[in-house]
Amino acid sequence: MEKTKKIKVGLFHFLIFLILFFNNQSVGVEPNEVLKNNKLEKVAREISKNIRCMVCQNQSIDDSNAPLAKDLRILIREKLMEGKNPDQIYKFLTDRYGDFILLKPAFKLNTLALWLSPFLFFIIGIFIIFKQNLMSKKKN
Repeated sequence: MEKTKKIKVGLFHFLIFLILFFNNQSVGVEPNEVLKNNKLEKVAREISKNIRCMVCQNQSIDDSNAPLAKDLRILIREKLMEGKNPDQIYKFLTDRYGDFILLKPAFKLNTLALWLSPFLFFIIGIFIIFKQNLMSKKKN
């Protein structure tokens, strides 16, 4: 009887972990930032999801609570209200902050290393594993 109780408690804790892990609904957008025009708000949210928080580094400004992220969200909404389209806003932000501000930078000559380095490291890793296997077979 004791063993089944431990299993049930373990499953309960695992279930709680899964709920907390996959239910990350945190967003940084504050209610006073939301535009009244739902169409423009949707566009602003899409742009914000693609812009890197310069404070948090690996988080979009849509998810970040940092003051700079809030300023950028407001700036994006102001640009949309001025009639700018998403491409013009992305260009404005990359001109101001560089390609680093994009969570998915464009494939250009100056971002080539950024895009190709994962493949290079993968090939190096495969080579090292292959070499280690050959060396271990020779020893045996």
